[in-house]
Amino acid sequence: MAKKVQKKDQATEVLENVESSLTRAELFIENNRNPLLIAAGAVLAIALAFYGYKKFIADPLELEAQQEMFMAQKFFEQDSLSLALNGQGASMGFIDIADEYGSTKAGNLANYYAGICYLNLGDFENAIVYLDDFSSSDQVLSVVAKGAIGDAFLELNQPKEALEYYADAATTSDNEFAVPIYLNKAAKTAEIMNDYSAALKYYKRIKADFPDSQEANDADKNISYLETKLSYQ
Repeated sequence: MAKKVQKKDQATEVLENVESSLTRAELFIENNRNPLLIAAGAVLAIALAFYGYKKFIADPLELEAQQEMFMAQKFFEQDSLSLALNGQGASMGFIDIADEYGSTKAGNLANYYAGICYLNLGDFENAIVYLDDFSSSDQVLSVVAKGAIGDAFLELNQPKEALEYYADAATTSDNEFAVPIYLNKAAKTAEIMNDYSAALKYYKRIKADFPDSQEANDADKNISYLETKLSYQ
């Protein structure tokens, strides 16, 4: 009987604690009704603003940018790089698309295309500017963009900067096609700078991590050459 009374007392105490907690919560809400309503309204307003921006501004702008890109990409595929850059008639080129639609994915991609166009046209300064403005989660595109900046710096006779971008490209991903290319370029550039230890490191990574790549075919020869050269220093 004493145990039943004790359990009843415990249950009563739990109920009283719950009621007390509810009462405190009700008092808090009552005393802070206006601030809570304002906060809830602010959250709702932000959510609605984001939804409205995406549905009525961002998405239509993205579609518009993609439509504008069609002819520029077509010119690019045809190697009509000046037309791809500057457009023709009513069709926009990558420069204007990147400028006008920079907040969209298509506008971001236009920076990449513009940079590659400039690189192939020999305008290396502008190639660097546009490629540097491009960012992507795509492993191949991000590697190629960084590597292309390295190419532009090398053409400008700035091997130190070129090596930095080649090395960056080689650590951006593990893509088996793109990464060995820029590891090889990093090695060659390091050799130009007489940094044979760095060059050896890049060749060894090609051999170890990308043994089936085309660049690995000459890796053993290059490694042997550099190890011999370093042994005489």
